[in-house]
Amino acid sequence: MTLRPFLLMLCSALILSACSATPTRYHTLIAAQPGAPETVEPARFQLKVLPVRIPVQADQPSLVIRESDGRLAILETALWASPPADEFHDALAIELEQRLGVRDLAGLPGRSGAPVVSLRTDVRRFDSLPGLHAAVDVVWSLELSERGRENRTLTCASVIHEQAGVELDSLVLAHQRAIAGLADTIARTARNWAENPRGDCPAP
Repeated sequence: MTLRPFLLMLCSALILSACSATPTRYHTLIAAQPGAPETVEPARFQLKVLPVRIPVQADQPSLVIRESDGRLAILETALWASPPADEFHDALAIELEQRLGVRDLAGLPGRSGAPVVSLRTDVRRFDSLPGLHAAVDVVWSLELSERGRENRTLTCASVIHEQAGVELDSLVLAHQRAIAGLADTIARTARNWAENPRGDCPAP
């Protein structure tokens, strides 16, 4: 074997070895166990969770973390299982289903004549700071549509911080808890507001 082919083979082996040393891991915002009571009275409305908007800088295949000096780092070997906007939507929908006792319509046919509460979620901030917190700043709107009545809407905002360790798993779990906390707030507000037109957003 000549020297040049040997060096090429050696370089290829080293590259493959370096790649295999840091395997790709996939993460999800969907909690293994939704944090709601086992039994809950079903809401008197149907639920429709609309697509979620999320900041472009965070809506990446890889996890994006904020460094202490304000810079962002894209972790190429730590990926979301699906696009972050979809992850957020599905995680929030599952948590709300548990708290409201109704299924997200998600394109399914609903009960004819039954009122529908549609949720629109605009994530203004989705921060991941290892060793400190996972933070979300969300503007969310509820729209109640009911046959024979004019639609009404309610727009609120929530800012949630959950403490996180330096490990990525801890950071992802903190985001899962933040979404669960958001679901708590939305579910309570939706139940009260659907029954009481004068219902308002929760206190910040």
